[in-house]
Amino acid sequence: MKARTPSTTRTIIWFRNDLRMADNPAQLAAAQRGPVVPVFIWSPGEEGRWQPGGASKWWLHRSLQALGQSLAKLGTPLILRKGPSLDCLNQLLNESGASAICWNRRYEPALARRDAEITTALEQRGVHVESFNGSLLFEPGKVLNKSGKPFQVFTPFWKTCLSLNAPSDPLPAPRKLAGMDRLLKSLSLDTLELEPTIPWAKGFEPVWTPGETSAIATLRKFCSEAFLHYSEGRNRPDLPGTSRLSPHLHFGEISPRQVWHGLRRWCEQQGHPTSFWHASQFLAEIGWREFAHQLLHHFPHTPAEPLRPEFARFPWHADLEALKAWQKGRTGYPLVDAGMRQVWATGWMHNRIRMVVASFLVKDLLIPWQMGADWFWDTLVDADLANNTLGWQWTAGCGADAAPFFRIFNPTSQGEKFDPKGDYVRQWVPELAKMPTKWIHEPWAAPEKVLREAGLQIGRNYPERIINHSTARNVALEAYGKMKANPI
Repeated sequence: MKARTPSTTRTIIWFRNDLRMADNPAQLAAAQRGPVVPVFIWSPGEEGRWQPGGASKWWLHRSLQALGQSLAKLGTPLILRKGPSLDCLNQLLNESGASAICWNRRYEPALARRDAEITTALEQRGVHVESFNGSLLFEPGKVLNKSGKPFQVFTPFWKTCLSLNAPSDPLPAPRKLAGMDRLLKSLSLDTLELEPTIPWAKGFEPVWTPGETSAIATLRKFCSEAFLHYSEGRNRPDLPGTSRLSPHLHFGEISPRQVWHGLRRWCEQQGHPTSFWHASQFLAEIGWREFAHQLLHHFPHTPAEPLRPEFARFPWHADLEALKAWQKGRTGYPLVDAGMRQVWATGWMHNRIRMVVASFLVKDLLIPWQMGADWFWDTLVDADLANNTLGWQWTAGCGADAAPFFRIFNPTSQGEKFDPKGDYVRQWVPELAKMPTKWIHEPWAAPEKVLREAGLQIGRNYPERIINHSTARNVALEAYGKMKANPI
């Protein structure tokens, strides 16, 4: 970014999913112009049907609280407004006398269209508008294959990304911000009504601390405790082998550039810089996030419709009773139930388990993937439209680089492989706490004496299986075969 000559121009910084001080290009650009007016506008209707879910709003409330405290320390308050974004911005322009607005771009289809309309309206008014890429390593639409088309397979996409120049160093956090010489009105955070109205989210408090400070601490902890063993540990839900950075990245409390260079610097400080590349599996996960946003940019219909159009003819079966059992973690399959209870209790689920529970919903129960995506959207603190869409379409076999439909996760063998001692299941399904490891992932097959000693009564204090996996697998494959045999 080119250096700017300081001026007295007042500039609005429109915060969105970039709730941080460091590596915030819109904030830096605004600060270089002169006094700043930081604002966050709550306008969920502008996101269409994808307004933030309950878990996301819980996180957002606390992240805005942390951002407000950081801005206050730098000398300027965060202004909160509620309503149509353009109306709020025009009102704030009038109140502040600002002549420019800076923001970091969002790439969800509805918001990208909104931002384009707002830019046109503001420029017609004579307002200077600047937007920046503050959330991705590579601008959507810039990484294309040799034919100039978007990649639909991850590996060549990521190889192409890695062949480009390395991400630039993160921008520093400002030490001070010049604010207005008078206070402008702001809503209270509680007025935005982001907090859930039911006590469900109480379990989030012991697990998460939203905000930039926590995001940086989480990255440091991951570097020192799990990064070098990520390739092995990332599939074990019973072990702390993942970064847990996803909600911090989604809300922009930390940027992917900060993650990239933070990992690189840590490896150099430890005296083994090659580990940065040897442990490339984690960088590839950052790549999947990039890939998801690229796909959403090029295929904006995919949050609701399959990328592969033939799957619109797949004979899904919207069994609402089975859906409810899945949501509540009452399927009778311990690994599935553990995952669904974990997400309800904490707003997060291990990625390996996300694949298992998603496969069970769409391939064992034949329930449309969109119903699963909707549930994740409401219950995950890291609910991200691009990642959520890619993940569900990948599992359902109907998206880019999708898992073959015949790859149907067996929840029993997945548990035996990735939760070998049953610790994860025992944590989240306490009814099974006394089950021996041999039977923890298939209690229905345990001898009566084992069940009795464990205090378990299948069908009473733990549900019977709602479906037989082997039978369901055959039914799913038959349905898939019929779909392929009858092309459009």
